[in-house]
Amino acid sequence: MIDFRYHLVSLISVFLALAVGIALGAGPLEESIGNTLTGQVDQLREERADLREQLEQAEADLTRSQAALDDVSGDLLAEVMGQRRVALVQVADVEPEVRDAVIARLEQAGATVSATVQVTDAWTDPAELAFRQSLAGRLVEYLDPRPADDAGTGTELAEALAQGLTAARPEDPDAVAESAAVVLELLREGGLIEVAADVTAPADAVVVLAGPAVSAVQAEQEQEQADQETVEPEVLQQEDELRESRLGAAQQISTAVQLRSAGAVVAGGDLVEPSLVQRLRADDATVGLVSTVESVQRVSGQVAVPLALAARISGVVGHYGTSESATDLMPPRVVLPPVVRVPQAPAEEGAAPDGGVEEPPTEGASTGDGGSTGDGEG
Repeated sequence: MIDFRYHLVSLISVFLALAVGIALGAGPLEESIGNTLTGQVDQLREERADLREQLEQAEADLTRSQAALDDVSGDLLAEVMGQRRVALVQVADVEPEVRDAVIARLEQAGATVSATVQVTDAWTDPAELAFRQSLAGRLVEYLDPRPADDAGTGTELAEALAQGLTAARPEDPDAVAESAAVVLELLREGGLIEVAADVTAPADAVVVLAGPAVSAVQAEQEQEQADQETVEPEVLQQEDELRESRLGAAQQISTAVQLRSAGAVVAGGDLVEPSLVQRLRADDATVGLVSTVESVQRVSGQVAVPLALAARISGVVGHYGTSESATDLMPPRVVLPPVVRVPQAPAEEGAAPDGGVEEPPTEGASTGDGGSTGDGEG
């Protein structure tokens, strides 16, 4: 039976152990422990200082290389685009300075931006699905070629946007087809797109801006913040589904503009998942169809856009950047000959449906029925 003496001995033992620990820590072990901890702290400080110095050096090297590329960009881009018209389609929030820089590089390469379009959240809003289905049913009446009957709402809308930006009058290739103007106006009135100004000329090629996405550091910070917050599983699932829907819609648009133009390039930021550029590179249906450029927030990415577009128009599909999924660091310099747009005789009455809209001539581009991948809306 445990008695009082047992408890007393136990307490004495505990206090003796504490006393011995304090004596050793304050005596023979004090200097050893203190030196060890001090050494570890000093080492961590030195490592942190070295890493900061390496980071500053890398940033300085990157700044110098970007500045050097900026200095030679005039000669590098001169006359590359051969006076072609380019439509700019933003499928995500794009910083205005990045968009303006891309436009400046296109103009530097001899291109003219014929339209600047922002795809809105209504394009994929689940609450607007019924409206989009009804609108797509009206839009297909103006499309030539028309998507397949089972193409799905997402593909029909993407095809409408592509034809709205690129379809020209056969007798006047410098004028937008009447059906194309109607299609763009219906998309605008439906709130699915915002157009910076009236589109008065059809585009020869298209650049899709998909960012830039947040940096890796910002993405990590946002993820840490999200981890600290309590979020219901249903909310997380809805966010994932909406993100997937937006990526699928952007992929459909990227495919459609390539099929209906002489060439298309998708430009995004640093490759942080989820990324449209990564999606296009990983999909067998698009990796050999649409060219991509990463790091468009930097001079190197901005200069790469018109180079990649000229190469795509010439028939070369490439994926450019520094990531593992890229095929090359920079696109080849392909100087396109000045574009020649030849008027065609108007189609005979009844020869073509819905106004006889002719597909614009293409250079090295695939053609098809407007189908695309990842169609999430039926």
